[in-house]
Amino acid sequence: MPNVVVVGAQWGDEGKGKVVDLLTEHAQVVVRFQGGNNAGHTLVVGGQKTVLHLIPSGILHPGKTCVIGNGVVVDPAVLVGEMDALKARGFLKEASHLLISDNAHVIFPWHKLLDTYREKARGGSAIGTTGRGIGPAYEDKVARRGIRVRDLLQPERLRKRIDERLPLVLEELRELCQKAGEPVPPLDAAQLQEEFSSLGEKLRPHVGDASLFLASQVARGARILFEGAQGTLLDVDHGTYPYVTSSNCVAGNAAVGSGLGPTAIDKVMGISKAYTTRVGGGPFPTELSDTLGEQLRRVGDEFGATTGRPRRCGWLDGVVLRYAVRVNGLSSLALTKLDVLSGIKTLQLCNAYELDGQRISELPGDYEDLGRVKPVYETLPGWEEKLTGVRTFDELPESAKRYVRRVEEISGVPVTCISVGADRGETVLLQNPFRS
Repeated sequence: MPNVVVVGAQWGDEGKGKVVDLLTEHAQVVVRFQGGNNAGHTLVVGGQKTVLHLIPSGILHPGKTCVIGNGVVVDPAVLVGEMDALKARGFLKEASHLLISDNAHVIFPWHKLLDTYREKARGGSAIGTTGRGIGPAYEDKVARRGIRVRDLLQPERLRKRIDERLPLVLEELRELCQKAGEPVPPLDAAQLQEEFSSLGEKLRPHVGDASLFLASQVARGARILFEGAQGTLLDVDHGTYPYVTSSNCVAGNAAVGSGLGPTAIDKVMGISKAYTTRVGGGPFPTELSDTLGEQLRRVGDEFGATTGRPRRCGWLDGVVLRYAVRVNGLSSLALTKLDVLSGIKTLQLCNAYELDGQRISELPGDYEDLGRVKPVYETLPGWEEKLTGVRTFDELPESAKRYVRRVEEISGVPVTCISVGADRGETVLLQNPFRS
């Protein structure tokens, strides 16, 4: 049976959570393979809204196993809070429903403090991080000084790791806080050990060898759904660097971040809005800084699920889509929030850029060049009809069908899923990726 990766094809916030929730019905295992609680996946089921930051979106389906892979950085307090909230609503009834890789790295309070004060020190050149400590945690991981989930389960080892890291952290914080004119926040090793050992005990029933578990699931023919966070253009290697996140968001990292080989992956579905959004700084060629951009933000409820920050909105960028197809090896696209475009008389769709008088059809590698490009648009007719009641492709207005088909032509891959509303049921699934 095929195993499927779901990744964002833009700058994140594409609606991956809804698509993962929808596809979980056809999978046995759902794996989150990168990022941290800087990502928020919003699900609406039966009119009830759920926002998940660490636990895979498939947790709302009974009898499924959700896995937090080694590629994720985990804030234990956030994770425990998320687990408690789900249990209070009748989910996560058994420990076996959630497996946390013992090799996942842990976010500590100092990571969040460093994140916040470094951003303050950058001033006008701030990246626009969420302040959740994601970047500093990955930094410690790569520097081979990180603390992993397995360490939380051994108090003596945990204290040793904290004692090794804390002096250097306090040294940097003193310098940063001095520049900010603020006192250094207190960080006590004994208190940190006690707090995080306690959190570790709450997580203990769920901690294990995720790689070994997933390999056994592959061997028995289980259907596995890999869930990415953020989006292609936020990938630390392949995004609009330095305005990116601190992990690899592309499909290739699904194997690395879960402990499986690349041959375990059969299909890759990219998620794209019917328009484009991004949060934070960085180039955005098709951004609309006018009343239409504000309309997209208002109608699409474009505010961050994690931070509440308003998202920058613009027309769909076909150049970005083609790039996402290439670096992820996309086999299909899910087009979300098509309903938000209802009522716009004329739609624009970017299919190329103009850079220094030359027309280009591929994404420039230098983000400064991307900041100078002018989008080359083609115009398509809009539609007035509301789409929330649509359940088949044939029910779409002709102009909406034409828009979808043009997205397929520009991207080079088929659109196999269309979202026409926030609820799980407001979706047109044209082709199930779990069926060969």
